[in-house]
Amino acid sequence: MLKPTKIKSFFIEIGELTYFTKRFFKELFHKPFEFNELLKQCYSIGNRSLLLVGVTGFIIGLVITLQTRPTLEEFGAESWMPSMVSISIIREIGPVIIALTFAGRIASGIGAELGSMRVTEQIDAMEVSGTNPFKFLVVTRILASTIMLPILVVLGDAIALYGSYIIENLKGDVSFLLYFNKVFNALEFGDLIPATIKTYFFGFAIGLVGCFKGYYCEKGTVGVGLAANSAVVFSSMLLFIIDFIAVFVTDIFFEI
Repeated sequence: MLKPTKIKSFFIEIGELTYFTKRFFKELFHKPFEFNELLKQCYSIGNRSLLLVGVTGFIIGLVITLQTRPTLEEFGAESWMPSMVSISIIREIGPVIIALTFAGRIASGIGAELGSMRVTEQIDAMEVSGTNPFKFLVVTRILASTIMLPILVVLGDAIALYGSYIIENLKGDVSFLLYFNKVFNALEFGDLIPATIKTYFFGFAIGLVGCFKGYYCEKGTVGVGLAANSAVVFSSMLLFIIDFIAVFVTDIFFEI
């Protein structure tokens, strides 16, 4: 059972995160706009995550196909493999697993980076020198993660489908053209659009939590490790909540 102090601190943190989000949107639309820093962060975040996302996507495609194919073979339904794998990867498995991988890599990195700047008083020095550290450090990183995650998910999904094709080609002698014809015949805009939209919310949540934990880091160098660790845990939990809401809203929308 949670102690009253734990419950109180939890709600205080939720309130601080809400204020932090409000401040982000306020700073977002006010000059100066740090375009150079935004481009730098987009490159840094995308470059740091590309290999990890690619390997993760490839393994997702291999594993799903290897695990599912024997079951479909029992029912003589191997021809459904491209359709089933493509829908499951595009709708749910690809965005969620790649976002979790992204959170582990980026949320911890941002939390540790900003936490180090906080405990070494670099952020305080920026405030004294007249620079707006929130806009320069926080806004650019949240925007960069929001922009880059959907791009990485699209790449990861494509690599996952290619990994699935390799297994199908080896096991069932399916050609590249036939496999991807079945993939695109199975997919609809109702599969692509909601899955893509929710990745923007995933990226925003990961960047927001990483920046929040790092920007308000305390307790010296020990706090840097705590900020990085809690950023990953909190952002991962938030991803599942956002995913549930997205699936629930999408289900209602398409039922109507």
